[in-house]
Amino acid sequence: MSSGTASSGAGSDDDHAPWPSPLIRDLVDELRRFNRRKTEFYAESVLEASAFAIMLVLSDGRARTLRELTEELGLEQSTVNRQVNNAIKHGYLERFEVAGSLSRFVRPTDTGREAFHHDGMLRAARIEATFADLAPGTPEGLLRELRAFNQAYDRRVLRETGKDVEATGEHRRYG
Repeated sequence: MSSGTASSGAGSDDDHAPWPSPLIRDLVDELRRFNRRKTEFYAESVLEASAFAIMLVLSDGRARTLRELTEELGLEQSTVNRQVNNAIKHGYLERFEVAGSLSRFVRPTDTGREAFHHDGMLRAARIEATFADLAPGTPEGLLRELRAFNQAYDRRVLRETGKDVEATGEHRRYG
């Protein structure tokens, strides 16, 4: 599959199968490539990718239950439980009880917040360097387009499935 720009139309009419067009095929490919970025390795990072993802969800300052983390991360509960336990073992997260709740909550420790800040700065530096190399694109333009795309996508999922997108955290704004 091409990782470049949309096809020029060369080749047979079904070069883009099973997609309805070369444009859709190339968009799917670019979204797949973009999705891989969430697990990219940073040589100086402190947190594993899974711990960073958990910390990103918790970066709004609100503690979560394991069930809430599972929903917001879109993973199986056993996977999130294993990831949370690993982050607790390394001192990045802690569980605590809340009066009146049967579930325990998870929140970052000071060590976790420091590690998240450190690793967040690594990611920010890579993004800034990428935009410095990208002309004429801007971070504001990309954010505007990604936000509009994600909001429209969430609306489509809601219409097609009746799924409560708002409750899943899929609409979250990180910036």
